[in-house]
Amino acid sequence: MTAFDVMERRIWGGRADAYARTAARLCVRTVPALLDAAGVGKGTRLLDVGCGSGNVTAAALGRGAAVRAVDAEPGMVEATRRAAPGAEVRSGMLPQLPYADGEFDAVVANFVINHVGRPLEALVEMRRVTRPGGTIAVTIWQLPGAPGQALVGRAAQAAGLTRPDWMATVDEERNFARTPDGLAALLTAAGLGDVQSTTHTWDHRAAPDDWWAGPAAGIGAIGTLLTNAGPEGVAAAKREYDALCREFLSEDGLLTLPHAAVLAQGRA
Repeated sequence: MTAFDVMERRIWGGRADAYARTAARLCVRTVPALLDAAGVGKGTRLLDVGCGSGNVTAAALGRGAAVRAVDAEPGMVEATRRAAPGAEVRSGMLPQLPYADGEFDAVVANFVINHVGRPLEALVEMRRVTRPGGTIAVTIWQLPGAPGQALVGRAAQAAGLTRPDWMATVDEERNFARTPDGLAALLTAAGLGDVQSTTHTWDHRAAPDDWWAGPAAGIGAIGTLLTNAGPEGVAAAKREYDALCREFLSEDGLLTLPHAAVLAQGRA
């Protein structure tokens, strides 16, 4: 594993329940478009890579697909088994999947490629387990992102919080632009054909305290930055957050948070 992969395992270890209560409610918004891009329907042999709390797996089962799912975090494996009892769910981590060559008609990964230290090798492995002519579809967070994506990060910056040294980034030579063109180029480099890549945007609606709850529970890199700062740092960031929320607060008391993801697909 790269230093980035080690960091990711440290960040996500034991956080399956907190993720399901918070960030999973955001990530589910791309699921229908992701499954459409992969052509998932009745009888499709589908692999859900990085299945998380099971939203993609459950939705694919609802379309009549024969679904297998895999995740690196044991808690996520158990969460998907509970959410989608009709799927076969296993532990596994990119870029080494526990499946045979060409085993699936389609492979999907919802906000997973942004969590691996070797993105190109991860896509090559996904292509390996997809039959010739099958489809791979993935999403990532777009960078620069929409204003809603930066809210908690802006609060942390205003509070003077800094990223700890142990929080690694993807090695420069392995990284890619988190844009439609950047993701399309990565899929092409992995040997996929007929590549298409677009921006998927939506407004996420949440109560201010609910939106804060995920990072405060240590979810993701921003949550790790917050919790690493200790109680005083978290409190300082929360004060900044409360002030910044006014930019997004609607009359009904909920935040309206614009988000942007990149959705790309290609043929194996």
